[in-house]
Amino acid sequence: MGEITCVSGSMADVPKDLLDQINRLEELFVVDTAKLKEVTNQFVSELERGLREENSTIPMNPTWCMAFPDGNETGTFLALDMGGTNLRVCEVTLTEEKGEFDIIQSKYRMPEELKTGTADELWGYVADCLQQFIEYHHADEEIEQLPLGFTFSYPATQNYIDHGILQRWTKGFDIDGVEGKDVVPPFEAALTERGVPIKLTALVNDTTGTMIASAYTDTQMKIGCIFGTGCNAAYMENCGSIPKLAHMNLDPDLPMAINCEYGAFDNEHKVLPRTPYDIIIDKESPRPGQQSFEKMIAGLYLGEIFRLVLLDLHQNPDCNIFEGQDIGKLKKAYSLDAGFLAAIEEDPFENLSETHDLFQNSLSIVCTKPELELIRKLAELIGTRAARLSACGVAAICKKKGWQTCHVGADGSVFNKYPHFKLRGAQALKEILDWPKNKGKGKGDPIEILPSEDGSGVGAALIAALTLKRAEQGQVAGIRDPEAMIRAAQSAKKFKPALE
Repeated sequence: MGEITCVSGSMADVPKDLLDQINRLEELFVVDTAKLKEVTNQFVSELERGLREENSTIPMNPTWCMAFPDGNETGTFLALDMGGTNLRVCEVTLTEEKGEFDIIQSKYRMPEELKTGTADELWGYVADCLQQFIEYHHADEEIEQLPLGFTFSYPATQNYIDHGILQRWTKGFDIDGVEGKDVVPPFEAALTERGVPIKLTALVNDTTGTMIASAYTDTQMKIGCIFGTGCNAAYMENCGSIPKLAHMNLDPDLPMAINCEYGAFDNEHKVLPRTPYDIIIDKESPRPGQQSFEKMIAGLYLGEIFRLVLLDLHQNPDCNIFEGQDIGKLKKAYSLDAGFLAAIEEDPFENLSETHDLFQNSLSIVCTKPELELIRKLAELIGTRAARLSACGVAAICKKKGWQTCHVGADGSVFNKYPHFKLRGAQALKEILDWPKNKGKGKGDPIEILPSEDGSGVGAALIAALTLKRAEQGQVAGIRDPEAMIRAAQSAKKFKPALE
């Protein structure tokens, strides 16, 4: 196989067969400006359909969180975050200083067997953790009722802020008899059984929590996003723009936080530039045909896309890659995660020695220099596509709302840890929204995506505080038991924070 040496840069010594594959992969994975705009326009129409119709592709779940904080909220609230790995209990004290808070927290491991056990075991375990936390921090106190914000980051339909019907389990949970049912009564029953003095005040999605926590310290904050294992966003809509709630005769100017659950965008496959590898991931996933957008940009899938491409190249008779090597480890599905790609993109050495060692240590594959160049290019293509497509959801919300400027609070492992993700997303926003040339250098953009505050802790506590405030003011839309809320608010005022 002859070598091409006239190519500039590090590709100079890459053989023609590998160069041809790199060019093919670029054609598959590069998303140009025109495509970004097409995806965004389709996104806007799906967001609008979700506000009109029940059971649309993007659910656009009303959350009954109906105000931004003004920074003057005070009091002590519990927050509970039930993630895939840990259960976290926080006590958040919103202080007299505007936009300031104190927090203490404990983490409890979620035993794997709970995820496929019974509902009684799950809620019993959660109640036990809450009981332990209160007994440890408030051993000798008389407590009537403590308000709790519960971050429940699974798709749920909410007719009330203090209830939620689980649409489907995610994050590896698969407990029978919970999907399609309200999760709050069995949770409260477990608390009552143990005599734990807690009133669930708000069931919160982590994206809504991220938006509210970020808005507490930044008045320009209008959207909360998660770019992690999954992807999602929340923003504040006005009730008059939610036709599916028209029957409730709410004041059309009232704000309502919407949990988009937009990982399901384009399940109909109208616009997303799916590659053969994306199609394989979808077909072999536990729920084919669902979460199409998420499967192209979320951390759970980036390493798998990368693995499938390398496997395909090795089996391709038109190119020579990993010749004569045992690629057994590369054949294991989901064996590479987004962190693996991040490590490749972060390799600072021109000879890609860290990537060479990574492949040798993790996959028992010894790579040639041209193979390393292809590997680096492939990681960049997959990481860049994810960041650019992720900007479409943010741009669509801004276009739908007519927002020219705002801040977006973002959380999640991919946003926080994946190299260049923020800059690539900012560049895509600039292209989609046609900002002038001097705008869009990342800092000071008209629409800026910033690392968020702690949505599942501070955000959940703030939403609990905002809900109690509403109940006390007689604004009871979306509150199932306003009198119990008012009692919890009064009890909370007598409560002494553990930090004192």
